[in-house]
Amino acid sequence: MKKLQLTFLLCAAALYAVAQNDDITVCHTSPTEKFAFFAADKNFSVSHPNPEPYVHQSETGKMIRFKTPDGKEASGYVLMAKAKTNNWIFVFQEWWGLNDHIKRESEKIYTDLGNVNVLALDMYDGKIATEREDAGKYMGEFKQDRGNAIVKGALSYVGKNAKIGTIGWCFGGGQSMQATLTAGKQAAACVIYYGMPETDVARLKTLNADVLNIWPTQDQWINKEVTEKFEANMKAAGKSLTTKPYDADHAFANPSNPKFNEAFTADAYAASLAFFKARLK
Repeated sequence: MKKLQLTFLLCAAALYAVAQNDDITVCHTSPTEKFAFFAADKNFSVSHPNPEPYVHQSETGKMIRFKTPDGKEASGYVLMAKAKTNNWIFVFQEWWGLNDHIKRESEKIYTDLGNVNVLALDMYDGKIATEREDAGKYMGEFKQDRGNAIVKGALSYVGKNAKIGTIGWCFGGGQSMQATLTAGKQAAACVIYYGMPETDVARLKTLNADVLNIWPTQDQWINKEVTEKFEANMKAAGKSLTTKPYDADHAFANPSNPKFNEAFTADAYAASLAFFKARLK
């Protein structure tokens, strides 16, 4: 634990140095690693109350397993369209893991979009947190290489003709973008809710999908500086980004969070559905 805390402190200091002088590169950190630093921030943890107990029951959704290119297996929660379609939405969990709240959200997207298959990916390989201390631990332990392997396995599962839309919240917002980059030419649309964006312009140039960024302007972590830098990087990469701001705080779209805003959540959700419908035809 002391080693983990030291790593957070060293890289946090490095990030600060970089922020003060763009010409100084002290510590290279990926978007996933940057977001993982928040796990050591007590304010970030406190802003995420433990999720309320909920058991999701579905006549359509089911858990599946599929192989991943790193020689392992992964799991996900899938909902298949009644009529065959190559349209897919990959759903990415909050820092809690693939819990029943995410399964419920996946089914809502499935029902409201229509003509789409939905696959919520288990990025923690079976680990689900009910306490924020565990959520922070799991998020800090997550490795992007494993996350990329899970997405590649999912791409093999859905097939080379699948058109992929992605959506995620918090930790999953960043994973939504990483999955879109991994999906390559199969990517069709990417929705990010208050997640850490990709910062490498060279990588952003490989994007093959438009991005919708749902941004709460009161967010202390995915803040104005992060958002404006994202917009500048996307412009430099020649890619399409729509930022939809809300006068709200981080996790405003989570009903179990005290900062939940029902009206803003409904508006952001409607915008997300419209974004997908325009690109998954």
